[in-house]
Amino acid sequence: MSGTADGGGRGVLVTGASRGIGRAIAAAFAADGDRVAVHCGTRRADAEETAASLPGAGHTVLAADLTDPEAVRRLVADAAGALGGIDVLVNNAAAMIAHPLPDTGWDDWVAAWRRTVDVNLLGAAHASYCAARDMIDRGVGGRIVNVGSRGAFRGEPDHPAYGASKAALHALGQSLAVSLAPHGIGVASVAPGFVRTERVAGRLSGAEGEAIRAQSPFGRVAAAEEVAAAVRYLASPGAVWSSGAVLDVNGASYLRT
Repeated sequence: MSGTADGGGRGVLVTGASRGIGRAIAAAFAADGDRVAVHCGTRRADAEETAASLPGAGHTVLAADLTDPEAVRRLVADAAGALGGIDVLVNNAAAMIAHPLPDTGWDDWVAAWRRTVDVNLLGAAHASYCAARDMIDRGVGGRIVNVGSRGAFRGEPDHPAYGASKAALHALGQSLAVSLAPHGIGVASVAPGFVRTERVAGRLSGAEGEAIRAQSPFGRVAAAEEVAAAVRYLASPGAVWSSGAVLDVNGASYLRT
């Protein structure tokens, strides 16, 4: 039996949910009684661990290469089949490859841009298309929440493709918010700052950790659960009027005007 966009027991697909922010997002929805499809790229064992840790039942693990449009289409179809339909899509998966222009050769520059845009923007766009069509066909409305970045606004000199792709992801969300509202589908984004995850543990414990924490007047970085709480809110029944919004979750480390 499928869930509904505005009630408990929804079907939720979270991309890049094997660890870090994605794992925290999956846990937040599962705690509400939702059924979660935990997507992974190559970290199948981590994704299985995430799914096993989730409360409730009906969760599933699905692997797919988000750079392959057909693989994305199969991913969404498989998630819809396993969950009884998709009520919430969270585009969380991301590639972040260092390629500062002065220090990067041409071939590496091109490869970094291609990989980053394919995952962060096109993968999310294709997943949004497929999930939204599922929502429209079922006539139940739904939510799409994109995990963007503070870097979309302040710039990412060492990761320019990452910053550019996240800015484009925010713009995609706003375009879809207008397009999909007549179908009862809300679309919004979060823009986190630095978040404590397994991937950056070494940086936080090393020489640059103090400077990273000092970016926020709180003197710390975000917990993955704090980003997950923002995603959960934007997917909630009371947040439909926030469709089109980009919610900063950066501890006042970067203030937009």
